[in-house]
Amino acid sequence: MLIAVASKDGKEINQHFGHAERFLIYDVEDGDIRLVDEKKVDRYCSFDPEHPLRGHLLKSIAEALQGCRAVVSAQMGEHPKGELEQLGIEPFVASGPIRTTVVELAKIL
Repeated sequence: MLIAVASKDGKEINQHFGHAERFLIYDVEDGDIRLVDEKKVDRYCSFDPEHPLRGHLLKSIAEALQGCRAVVSAQMGEHPKGELEQLGIEPFVASGPIRTTVVELAKIL
């Protein structure tokens, strides 16, 4: 199963969903985890007077994360959570070491 993670350093889940400019994609299977991809995205939290609601950015991020079962970040607003759920991606807020946290998360998915 693929899980996307917002991380500043590639070790900890320590980035707000809206501030992420990349998501690390991990494949988790039978307790094993491996990094399989990195998806660069435009920040969801950015000021754009042409598009104040930022829906186009969320759609673009969701397309980049297509195939992921879940996305994990240190913080996430209610609007992105709801939109991701509608797109079939389960949002989670967590912090801590990526490997440990993602393996534990995979157990409940």
